[in-house]
Amino acid sequence: MKKLAIALFLLASVLMNKKEKIVAEEEIKGVFISYIELQEYVKKDNIEESKENINKMIDNINNLKINTIILQVRANCDAIYDSKIFPYSIYVSKEEGKKPYDVLKYFIEESHKKDIKVVAWINPYRIRTTEKIETITEKSPAYQYLNTDTVYIKNGIYWNPSKKEVEDMIIEGVKEVLNYKVDGILFDDYFYPDNEIDIKDYEKIKEQENITLQEYHLKVINQMIEKVHKECKKKNVKFGISPDGNIENNYEKNYADVKKWMSNDIYLDFIMPQIYYGFYNSTKAYTKVIKEWESLLKTKDVDLLVALAFYKVGKEDHYAKEGRKEWIENNDIIMKEVLLSRNLKNYKGFSLFRYDSIFKEDEYTLTSRFELENLKKIIK
Repeated sequence: MKKLAIALFLLASVLMNKKEKIVAEEEIKGVFISYIELQEYVKKDNIEESKENINKMIDNINNLKINTIILQVRANCDAIYDSKIFPYSIYVSKEEGKKPYDVLKYFIEESHKKDIKVVAWINPYRIRTTEKIETITEKSPAYQYLNTDTVYIKNGIYWNPSKKEVEDMIIEGVKEVLNYKVDGILFDDYFYPDNEIDIKDYEKIKEQENITLQEYHLKVINQMIEKVHKECKKKNVKFGISPDGNIENNYEKNYADVKKWMSNDIYLDFIMPQIYYGFYNSTKAYTKVIKEWESLLKTKDVDLLVALAFYKVGKEDHYAKEGRKEWIENNDIIMKEVLLSRNLKNYKGFSLFRYDSIFKEDEYTLTSRFELENLKKIIK
């Protein structure tokens, strides 16, 4: 396995020289900014301090020659922008529903000054990460559906994907974001939390239609995705999804029909699988997994990007089995993954998860700085 990875790396290095000009012009180089960073840097009593922190984040990203911010604008049935549907997020405000200022608008304005694109990252179905329903106030659209099967409580609180009112709310929420000058819309990998969330709806459908539970779940999500894509098309804004890097999980757990999405142009403009694996991962080696994703791409209308795990740098990867020490023993994994990915069909770029792992020195491991310096060598 080590010999194969090294050989592929050398091949990618040779080919990189031939593609360098094309890559420099076209490659998306992104970083995820999650609600965790928003809570730390943006949620401030002093608005000027909050804005200064955003400016510093953008400067850090620009200095690394990153050209795209993937900004989490809705993490838990909330918003960091002016919304008639969702309350202002507790991650940017001292009180849910209380607006400090339009955080999304400010991010876009300041990022665009430096030619950095902003992709709005949305978690469509999650309401809360805990089961504490007392945290849901009347300001939330979920409040009126408590004690109904539209809201599901188990290991968190979620919208029931099969409900028409939920689908409508998601679409209307996307339309609100499209009123801003965003450069893209991205959904993450959280779709179905489990098989039980809409079992009553499935039982009703099964009486009329010969369909398995898995087929039903895939159909529900596909229908929503297609409608969201149509809305984005109207505004000429690209729409994409960042699914689980494990293709099997998308069908067995999340019900994300990635094969269908990558086969025609009616669902997505780009797909960004979370390939959070090293080269020596015993079950999901990066080289193997990225080729599996490439093989699913059946249309030139869908671009392929990759989400990479900078957060693993210098840490033990417990699920990698024999490769669990790889991120500790090496400091050029991200660089090699980018080089290898650049030679894929329809490859358009990468994004690093997440901001603090790259720029917050308090979170650095012994290898973080070296990994970052190696990455800088190949970012033009």
